[in-house]
Amino acid sequence: MSSVYTAVATATGDGRNGRARSSDGVIDVDLAIPKEMGGTGGATNPEQLFAAGYAACFLSALKLVARQQQAPIVDAGVTAEVGIGPNGEGGFGLEVALHVELGGVEQAVAERLVEAAHQVCPYSNATRGNVPVTLETTVA
Repeated sequence: MSSVYTAVATATGDGRNGRARSSDGVIDVDLAIPKEMGGTGGATNPEQLFAAGYAACFLSALKLVARQQQAPIVDAGVTAEVGIGPNGEGGFGLEVALHVELGGVEQAVAERLVEAAHQVCPYSNATRGNVPVTLETTVA
């Protein structure tokens, strides 16, 4: 693979409690362990950042696939839920649920587009076989 863009970010502090900053300074956020995991909360965390990135990337892939298939989708949105928990091997794992809502097409077409986007999206390709991802498609 030949990269056309490389994102660079650095985390400092003690990992989940600290800061994350992109090399261009566009992202510069405090990090905190969520209250649900015994932390103080009050700042973002890696799972939220991953969810935002996955949702945005999947929406872009969906729009690309819809254009390629000349499907007139409207008002599309993707919500990503990223869960973290013990993986049973002494570490932690992730699980993802993608909730896709779109209009302009019938349910069967919407589901076909979402499945096609799942094959195109770089996040989906990176997680495939490593992270369980469920897809839910709703036509508004």
